[in-house]
Amino acid sequence: MESINRMAVELADEAVEFAGELDIGAFDLENGATVLDFGVEHAGGIEAGLLLAELQTAGLATVQTGMAEIADVPFTHVELACDRPDLALLCSQKAGWELAVDGFEGLGSGPARALVAEEAEFRELGYTDAFDLAVLTLESDLLPDEDVARVIAERAEVNPDGLYLPAYAAGSIAGSVSAASRAAEMAAFRLFEAGYDPRDVVSVNGRAPVAPVAGDEETAIGRQMDALAYGGQVYVTVETDDAEAFEAVPSTASEEYGRPLGDVFDDVEWDFAEVAAGVFGPAQVTVNVVGGPTYALGGTDDAVLASSFGV
Repeated sequence: MESINRMAVELADEAVEFAGELDIGAFDLENGATVLDFGVEHAGGIEAGLLLAELQTAGLATVQTGMAEIADVPFTHVELACDRPDLALLCSQKAGWELAVDGFEGLGSGPARALVAEEAEFRELGYTDAFDLAVLTLESDLLPDEDVARVIAERAEVNPDGLYLPAYAAGSIAGSVSAASRAAEMAAFRLFEAGYDPRDVVSVNGRAPVAPVAGDEETAIGRQMDALAYGGQVYVTVETDDAEAFEAVPSTASEEYGRPLGDVFDDVEWDFAEVAAGVFGPAQVTVNVVGGPTYALGGTDDAVLASSFGV
């Protein structure tokens, strides 16, 4: 298998080349790391958000937009299809790298995680990337500086001048677009948490509405999580049957189902470690077992979405 960081670097170079057309920023730090501003100080947009989602999945997924209604109101939706969910979603797109460096706090996703490969999914899959360049996307309301780049480069064991850092605030267009692309990833990870072998997941297709851009980060994150938990729809094709694991995937399995997730997060002072894992699932899931049954699980909730989105 080719390095997933190599594939992502090609997309990062594309972002640098077309920065003006995408309305994103592109500049080098003093230590040579390249920062791509998808939505912190630059506005970005839908196309920037789609490229950001491609970077997060190392180019192993097809990401596109469409239109659908929520409570009889048209909203942009993002659909992501993937035939390598183990690598693209678990080993790359999952936001599994938490950063806190001298006042900078961010959540990292992308193929640079596979250069570290310390999370449980890497041990299960036996996958570690090896490459001299790295891409880590950062969700933060601040742009990374030299110290942040140095910490990431040291942990990924690359030189800072071989590091690409696409950055975006949750409260940006690109942030809402990339969040909506995560329905499939949430389903794949919930299956993994339920004990299902990720190598038996053949393909995943997911979609979710793009949450309206909020004026602050907490509101933005709450809306984006509602978009997934109450509007996310996923179709999964798998090799082996496991009804118990499948039933744990949709957010309807959570005791908190029915509440806007911003309220749920407020209750625990935004400490996500205190939130039940079942909250972080898509609303509706269809699981097709090759040669076996097809499960229809969960359901969307337009009323919660309309309230969350301010419709």
